[in-house]
Amino acid sequence: MTETTHLRLPYLEAAQAQKHVTVNEALARLDALVSLSALSRSLAAPPASPTEGDRYIVAPGAAGAWVGWDGQIAIFLNGGWDVVAPSAGWRAWIADEGRDVLFHGGAWHDGAAAASSGAIMSIQIATEDFTLPAAASAQTSALIPDRAVVIGVTARVTEQITGAPTWAVGVPGASGRYGTQIGAALNSELNGVSGSPVGYYGDTPLLIEAETGAFTGGVVRLAVHYLKLSPPALV
Repeated sequence: MTETTHLRLPYLEAAQAQKHVTVNEALARLDALVSLSALSRSLAAPPASPTEGDRYIVAPGAAGAWVGWDGQIAIFLNGGWDVVAPSAGWRAWIADEGRDVLFHGGAWHDGAAAASSGAIMSIQIATEDFTLPAAASAQTSALIPDRAVVIGVTARVTEQITGAPTWAVGVPGASGRYGTQIGAALNSELNGVSGSPVGYYGDTPLLIEAETGAFTGGVVRLAVHYLKLSPPALV
């Protein structure tokens, strides 16, 4: 049976019997692939109890019913698994990560905004829920990755901060770079847009500082907004 070029939808054949079967198969694929949203891209084998219409981007090392489907789109249809190979330029939302990915150069890329000759520019966000220790300052994990160009840092107080009326966010060696005089009350927020993007040449934590006294408690949700670049492909 012949198929369409891009979405691989089955064509009706001349004098074909049971035409509704082919039409329904095409409609099911359209429903699965248009505005593509995958539940996850971290599974290399099918989940134990899939639901009709579930979609996954198959992780490397595909096994079981997905063997040989690395990087492809697995769709649970009519009680079984169907597969579609993505084409360059396809985008998908990854539900369990809350991020957009682009298929380019035979691979999926996080938050890609532009791609040419294998070079990728992606817009990414790194987040962390950070529990403040009993101290005047503390560092997060290395939220800013090596070679990131940071546009800004945002934050929200998700559990009221105690021990300090205000606080600041920066990086080691640049105290308060992304914000000062941030409130301690629940739901206080920071929108620390950089005056100009800042490049980092090594994995870097955020520095959280009490501006008076020391923290005794509280939780803040931090988000680093950054650009990531990759060089052109060899071939």
